Amino acid sequence: MDVNALTLLVEIIDAGNLSEAARRLKMTRANVSYHLNQFEKSLGLQLVRRTTRRVEPTEIGLKLYEHGRAIRSSLLAAQESVSTLGESLRGRVRLSVPSGYGQLVMSAWLIAFKRNYPGIVLDVMFENRVEDLLRDEVDIAVRVMSEPPQNLVARDMGPVRWVACASSAYAARYGMPADLHALRTAPLITSAVVGRQLRLAAYLRDERHEVLLEPGVISENFLFLREAILAGLGVGLVPDYVVHDDIRRGDVVTALDPWRLSIFGTNMYMLYMPNRHHTRATAQFIEFMLDEARKAGRGLPSRA
Repeated sequence: MDVNALTLLVEIIDAGNLSEAARRLKMTRANVSYHLNQFEKSLGLQLVRRTTRRVEPTEIGLKLYEHGRAIRSSLLAAQESVSTLGESLRGRVRLSVPSGYGQLVMSAWLIAFKRNYPGIVLDVMFENRVEDLLRDEVDIAVRVMSEPPQNLVARDMGPVRWVACASSAYAARYGMPADLHALRTAPLITSAVVGRQLRLAAYLRDERHEVLLEPGVISENFLFLREAILAGLGVGLVPDYVVHDDIRRGDVVTALDPWRLSIFGTNMYMLYMPNRHHTRATAQFIEFMLDEARKAGRGLPSRA
């Protein structure tokens, strides 16, 4: 079997259509289409189904794609090992992290990594879209969720504890929610998904409760949410790392502490595509971050 043709198939399926594959490969669309047709003819099998906008792999096409990705990864790893022999680590790591966790927790880890590996370029985005992995925009995404997508590799970075909290001045003036249902009428400060009704899941021993929420302040930027909480605008529902230092200083107090609360998920995961070639820089970054999470008491021990 022609390895070059197999690699071409991988590029086409990754790109999603012939035009995008041609752009990535710096070939004409007609040339990409011709080589794909020749590969299919040599096998006597249809490998992709073409529409005006997309290509979708057939069952055999998907199997070949998986083999092709593994082969391409091995070739790229071998090539990198030869080209970087005796050199310090270089390359680029494209990373997407949540705004709050990324800035409040991971920033120190990212700076430490850069100091240890000055030859590696860190390209960091602060946002919350998982789809970037599928579009090849990032190598790694860090996300809060209950269950990671089955089509991605998920490395556990530890639990996320949500807290109901408010500034000490707000609590002294208005009091704190005494039960879950008090959250329905309290002025809430939290994050939400546009177009989706916000629900709080709450667990107490074997009990599970769910409360519909109507926040008064909503943002995906957890640094802004922290400022709103400190300003006394209401009761915040945020991960504990957002207000950890404020609670320790006594500027923020918590309520409903016996309950385990969750809005978007209870775990932090590092996510990346399976069978995608990891450069030495990316592989080193993954293990460094997992080790930092473990040392901080958040994640599981690193594993190869």
